[in-house]
Amino acid sequence: MKPPLSFEDMVSAGAVGLVRAARDFKPSHQAEFKTYAYIRIRGAILDELRCWSFVPANLNKRIRQAQQLSRKITEQTGTTPADSELAERLGITIDELYETFENARAQHFLSLDDSSEDSPALGCLLAAPHSSLPDERIEKAELVEKLAEAIEQLQEKQRQVILLYYQQQLTMKQIAEIMEITESRISQLHASALFSLSTRLRQWKDGRL
Repeated sequence: MKPPLSFEDMVSAGAVGLVRAARDFKPSHQAEFKTYAYIRIRGAILDELRCWSFVPANLNKRIRQAQQLSRKITEQTGTTPADSELAERLGITIDELYETFENARAQHFLSLDDSSEDSPALGCLLAAPHSSLPDERIEKAELVEKLAEAIEQLQEKQRQVILLYYQQQLTMKQIAEIMEITESRISQLHASALFSLSTRLRQWKDGRL
């Protein structure tokens, strides 16, 4: 198992992204250099995190079990299960469940917190950027609508964390100060919310909701 990345490791990865951005940037990209550089730096850091991420087989199995059970309960009840219910049904402690959520996010089982070609980042969806193509605008509008519905169904604290983090772009530390709870608890709520949103949106995409 590889040791966790240090802050210096991520700074180094970001520097590589900046150098590549300076090398590849062309005025014809129709974007400011700082915007282009931000995307390349962020991508370089995420690539480094992916290369170093590691989850033992038993945790991978638990992640799959949690996803399957969450989808099953959501299909049966119409709402995502509370963390306490999911932990009880899985036969694990609430702390073990939060560890599962965090590892799921770290391994990119949840696409909502990172962007890809077929899955825009959650922050981009909440910002509702405009698209030049009509069919893309319709698809994005429908996805934003479903996302809004899913966020409304989150527990109050989960919903507050998601909106403050992605819409207001506050840090975990700032959110912790506002909500008067620890930063580690904010991280747990964030991971739990992403897990719930992922379950809802995947079911919608599969035509089950």
